[in-house]
Amino acid sequence: MEAESVDSIPVGMNWEYEPKWDGFRCLTFRDQANVDLQSKSGQPLARYFPDIVKAVLDISAEQFVLDGEILIVTGKRLISFEDLLLRIHPASSRVKTLAETTPATLMVFDLLLDDKGRSLVDQPLKERREKLERFAARYFKPGGQVLLSPRTLDIKQARIWLAKAGGGLDGVIAKRLDLPYLSGERKGMEKIKKIRSADCVVGGFRYASQGKLLGSLLLGLYDHEGLLHHVGFTSSLSTSEKEKVTLRLEKLIKEPGFTGKAPGGPSRWSTKRSSEWIPLDPRLVVEIEYDHFSEGRFRHGTKLVRFRPDKDPRHCTFAQVTESRKGSNILRQALAGKIS
Repeated sequence: MEAESVDSIPVGMNWEYEPKWDGFRCLTFRDQANVDLQSKSGQPLARYFPDIVKAVLDISAEQFVLDGEILIVTGKRLISFEDLLLRIHPASSRVKTLAETTPATLMVFDLLLDDKGRSLVDQPLKERREKLERFAARYFKPGGQVLLSPRTLDIKQARIWLAKAGGGLDGVIAKRLDLPYLSGERKGMEKIKKIRSADCVVGGFRYASQGKLLGSLLLGLYDHEGLLHHVGFTSSLSTSEKEKVTLRLEKLIKEPGFTGKAPGGPSRWSTKRSSEWIPLDPRLVVEIEYDHFSEGRFRHGTKLVRFRPDKDPRHCTFAQVTESRKGSNILRQALAGKIS
């Protein structure tokens, strides 16, 4: 069951609200001594999260299916998506080391099969949530790696969560209490993110996968030492706009582009062509919209709002995107089994 993006939190008696965590969506299947972890796209995750497999096996119930989110909780940033990405590694020895040094947490928000082997997917969320809370009270260990995600029926509380987004809290998920679990659908489940804007320097660009047409603008921000660091990209331009902008960019080609952290090279996720980038004289400024900034970069993509010829590039600093720690407090309360 997936969520549809909307602009505002829905209001009504048939809605419940949950924090939207910044992690990997995960379906957890337990059948006796067998545990399977499955991503939103249906890919197996168990080999990357042996610590979660062990935590699920430690639950005394021998059969159940849970829906939740895998998080990496750290003392520095509380929720680290970068540490999650490190887990997707081909070497089992590397995964084992990471599982020991940065253990994962499974934040559970739905129960699809109970400990008696009864399917709950046809039952409304109101009943599933009540059964999940009883299941969690019986089987989840306080402070363990499998936890119950908070929820509220109070729209005021949901608005507070949205206002406090940051530190690993992406926003708010709203769910219809009267609907069954609609696998693969975006009906009755909505996600609301806190949208922000920032002015960024265009420190480089990439061509599209074929030809000499702009593919994406590479975004930069200055640190307190005056170094320009790569922090993300935006590619939300129409084809006609890209043609005009490409000509403009090619007149500004000049090394080094970024003087601090630069765009990465080829990796197992990118082709040689997609990893190549062209440095620019840092004179262009763009305003972008984003919903999340963590670990020195924009996450989940950005949207180009406009070019800012009136903006001094040197004023485009990290001060605009100081990471909110307010969402961190919500996570701390969730880990402690309480929310406010």
